[in-house]
Amino acid sequence: MNKLAWLLAALFLAIAPHLTHMPLWVGPLCLVLGAWRFSVERRHARLPNKWLLLLLAATATAGVFSHYLTVFGRDAGVALLVVMIAFKLMEMKSLRDTMVVIFLSYFLVITGFLYSQSIPTALYLLLVVLITTVSMIGYSDVKDGLAAQPRLRLAGVLLVQAVPLMLVLFVLFPRVGPLWGLPKDAHTGMTGLSDSMSPGAISQLISSEAVAFRVDFDGPPPQRGGRYWRGPVLWDFDGRTWSTHRPLDDAPAQFTPQSAALHYTVTLEAHDQRWLFALELPVTLPPGSRAGSDFQILAQAPVRQRLRYSLASHTQYRFGLELGEKERQRALRLPAGGNVRSIELARSWRDTLKSPHAIVNQALAMFRDDTFFYTLNPPLLGQQAVDDFLFNTRRGFCEHYASSFVFLMRAAGVPARVVTGYQGGEINPLGDYLIVRQSDAHAWAEVWLAQQGWVRVDPTAAVSPARIESGIAAALPNTELPFALAQLDPTWLKRARLSWDLLNNNWNQWVLGYGQERQSRFLSRFHAMLASWQGMAVAMVTSVAALLLLIALWMLWHAPQRGKDPVRAAYLTFCSRLAHRGIARLPQEGPADFALRAMRLRPDLAAQIDLITQLYISLRYGGQRGDAGELKRAVRRFRP
Repeated sequence: MNKLAWLLAALFLAIAPHLTHMPLWVGPLCLVLGAWRFSVERRHARLPNKWLLLLLAATATAGVFSHYLTVFGRDAGVALLVVMIAFKLMEMKSLRDTMVVIFLSYFLVITGFLYSQSIPTALYLLLVVLITTVSMIGYSDVKDGLAAQPRLRLAGVLLVQAVPLMLVLFVLFPRVGPLWGLPKDAHTGMTGLSDSMSPGAISQLISSEAVAFRVDFDGPPPQRGGRYWRGPVLWDFDGRTWSTHRPLDDAPAQFTPQSAALHYTVTLEAHDQRWLFALELPVTLPPGSRAGSDFQILAQAPVRQRLRYSLASHTQYRFGLELGEKERQRALRLPAGGNVRSIELARSWRDTLKSPHAIVNQALAMFRDDTFFYTLNPPLLGQQAVDDFLFNTRRGFCEHYASSFVFLMRAAGVPARVVTGYQGGEINPLGDYLIVRQSDAHAWAEVWLAQQGWVRVDPTAAVSPARIESGIAAALPNTELPFALAQLDPTWLKRARLSWDLLNNNWNQWVLGYGQERQSRFLSRFHAMLASWQGMAVAMVTSVAALLLLIALWMLWHAPQRGKDPVRAAYLTFCSRLAHRGIARLPQEGPADFALRAMRLRPDLAAQIDLITQLYISLRYGGQRGDAGELKRAVRRFRP
């Protein structure tokens, strides 16, 4: 294959993953420039004028700027790099220019990890590195002595030889920060729970199979019905959307555990928000985080990289036994006007029922006994959203039931609020950890009852108990199940899915999550000195030097054998055996003259001497590139 074809193939593979997030004109531009360069190479035509290239490059740069309004950051920077590499193809005149393009293509491979650091991405980019290395070998082979297959084999050998050095540097290079420091625009497009909730907000997440977080329990995990993962707590309602405009003070809540603590570690995927998730109700907080009296845990900054933290929680508890006046007013506040029928219903409960506890039970009984449906595709609601849901459509998802329930409680004089997070999760028995996906997103309510404090009430459980006990897939009819939630009946397919998740989890923990803390903890198992960056640096330099020394010794040991000519070696063996019989080859004697003299002295060996000599001359001087096996076999049979 042509050298340029290998280089263009490498660039195409490196650019291809970026085409989905770049301006539409970048792909065709690169294709045209690549075809132009290939045409120049095949037809020996002239390269374009320098001023024309400058004009085109300036126009392309302006196009990138007009699209992103900057030339800095992840997206704009990668787009500009791709365009400049394409234009660099048009001014390759020397080997140095070509090597610059090849090195830029290696750098372009690295930018792929700015968008995805998954295992498939790593394998794909490894393939791109292999093809790029083949291209570099081809251009370095100025005599064109290697065909495509030997180049590919040599590139593979080079990459395999680099693995030990790569592992040493990965394990021992001191971590002073995350493996990847991403620019600000690298976090666009992240999905997950929002800081507000309106009809349809959570149901949009149900079709996503993306992992929200994984949990390793020190002991057995709680039953599915007790796995409520607390996230944003929403206090304020405008008639349609729940949110929290002003967070509560960081005053610690009154907390009384009523069960043994569960200890676990959460590996949270990046979601570009500040809140952290914990099993209700956490008694400890991750380092650097804080929580107000509503137990909404907030990190110091948005979570823009995978975060691992350990917690302890109690699944049975009492908290908030004393409710401050400001907090009570906020937990009873409703927007003025609207949803009149719902307010009248709630006030009738307040006037006829004896206690807030009875009001709660009455609302749950309404959801359980009346004709309400749990569905992923509810009808659109009108301006009076709560009234429309409770008295007209009666079809909704968890956010509909949580929102309407809290509205009814507040209208009846019972302090209440909405809590969003996740409920449930899937146990992966292969790795003994819990997988919580975006499809497990959920909303529930908390009401404040005298002498009980804040109590969790899940109105969805009254409408669809299967949602809480068996998961979302068991609660929805088959006709509404998104493809991501379809039940995988074949056992082997489910096992394959869990095996893949286990592989991803280990990749996240030991490759992407191999940060300063994990590195220090891992290396300290071997020696206490390795827990410090000074010890790591010394061990790294020593290991690299020892590895390079071993490689050098191996190359020196095998160098003579690698340079040995098998044809000449076989012929020298033949000459040595004749010398032992008194027929030594003279320094000035060629193979043919030596053979004639030997055959005159030993006519009984004339046939063998002639055969060996003719094979040697044809292989050595005849221009034949054949196997020396026949010559070796003839020499082995030669016993004078």
